[in-house]
Amino acid sequence: MAPRGGLVPQSTGASVKATPTPNRGTITIERSISATPMRPVNLRPTQSHGRHPRVPRRVVAGALLLVFVVSGTFAARLLDPYGPAVASVGDQAAGAAPSLVLADAGPTPSTSATAPASPSATAPASPSASPRSTARLSPVPTVGPVDINLALNGNAVFSSQITKEMCAPAGLTSALATMRLVKASDTVQRQIEGRINGWTSHADSHNGGWGPVAMTRALDAYGAPGYVVRTFGTRAGALRAAGIALSATHEPVLLLAWWGAHTWVMTGYRATGDLATNPTAAFTGAYIVDPWYPRVSSIWGHVNPPGHFYDMKGMIRNYIAWTRPEGRYPGRDGRWVAVIPTRPLSANGG
Repeated sequence: MAPRGGLVPQSTGASVKATPTPNRGTITIERSISATPMRPVNLRPTQSHGRHPRVPRRVVAGALLLVFVVSGTFAARLLDPYGPAVASVGDQAAGAAPSLVLADAGPTPSTSATAPASPSATAPASPSASPRSTARLSPVPTVGPVDINLALNGNAVFSSQITKEMCAPAGLTSALATMRLVKASDTVQRQIEGRINGWTSHADSHNGGWGPVAMTRALDAYGAPGYVVRTFGTRAGALRAAGIALSATHEPVLLLAWWGAHTWVMTGYRATGDLATNPTAAFTGAYIVDPWYPRVSSIWGHVNPPGHFYDMKGMIRNYIAWTRPEGRYPGRDGRWVAVIPTRPLSANGG
């Protein structure tokens, strides 16, 4: 390799002659090079074999402090729930107009799973449903640990799935009951299940059943618009975004657990600090209403009663990245999927 920054000759017409050196037992190599045009090349800097100069500690400390401040400011901006409206991200349901910015959910999938719209669809009124709460998230950041649960009595909002396939309508019933839009019952669960054909699509569910986009349409039809499907490259990112959304809207989050085959309703969570304003705060667990209860799964064993708090060990065991046997789902495969609210209750007219 030619040295940089000098001139080297073209290596044409060269001859080599070996000459013994007297009394030294060595051979001197002489090389004759015919005159040829010279071409400029870059000269490689000479490498020093001495010790590298030491950088003053004050310079290193100042650089690290600058990186920490810049990265912290950037992370806080990403997690700002009061920023501009979210554009279509992930499998976000068509027609939604969210007003909550969550953590980055990664690239938009190449295929958007949207079901046929049914703007005129309305849910049957539930005379026993309580009026919706109009609680707002205080703009003052939470100081210290966070422990929030929208359903202190998990049994009051619980709807056990009627069949082993009906976890989605059961979970939706529990979510709606948490928002006081319905009273949890088998009747409501059957009503939701009966309307699946108007909300599903092959892109959303290759089996023709419930996919996460269909869930957003069901929630919208029953009075909870603004839910979107979000996918995340990490479990930690998904849970952090879920916690921020729940605190900001006071609405539950639906998590697609068990490789995306099962519906969990997250009614609350715990964290070491305010997830929306403190980038170092850690999500430590979630309050879950599991429609599979009280059944026993051959894979997952006994599930916990409604409202059980799952620490991170339990979340890692159950909330697993989307992996479905029926085919590929661009934008979801290998990612953590959640159905997340983006509007505070008052913004929905509740």
